[in-house]
Amino acid sequence: MATTADFRNGLCIEFNHDLFTIVEFQHVKPGKGPAFVRTKLKSITTGKVIDNTFTSGHKVTTARIERRDYQFLYKDDLGYHMMDSNTFEQMSIEEGLVENADLMKDGQEVEVLVHAEYEKVIGCELPAFVILQVTYTEPGIKGDTATNASKPATLETGAEIQVPLFVNQDDVLKIDTRTRSYVERVKQ
Repeated sequence: MATTADFRNGLCIEFNHDLFTIVEFQHVKPGKGPAFVRTKLKSITTGKVIDNTFTSGHKVTTARIERRDYQFLYKDDLGYHMMDSNTFEQMSIEEGLVENADLMKDGQEVEVLVHAEYEKVIGCELPAFVILQVTYTEPGIKGDTATNASKPATLETGAEIQVPLFVNQDDVLKIDTRTRSYVERVKQ
């Protein structure tokens, strides 16, 4: 059990029969009436963000979430198959629990979120940046770089993202997995 005094960004709590992480919080002490804490909570299971206000001193149940290192092996009808980097045990994860799964390639290191009390997998996160090769994109037109124009590009994993006009086929790119956006070209 924790109180509102223990709130911090990233804390995982049980609220309304679901698991939420605190995205941001603000302690408010009005001139009249009791103090309260205004929060933004993100559901771990659905990804939905909600606003909620707790009275100061309100008790909440915290959940212990562990981040474990796994390696992505392959995908089939059962889901995504992962291997624990420490024990080499394998498991499969449902497709809905992996965010931006189309940016994940074989052998990719990922973090699997596990509810420690129940040993239940609640999510899978890719690293902040991945390095992927462009398999197809239209050629850029010379002199068409005065604006921040972009074009679609297909990556080696099958994902399609927007890239600047100067990116060509077979270029290796650094991609931000949180925003699915181009960061830079990588020299080989």
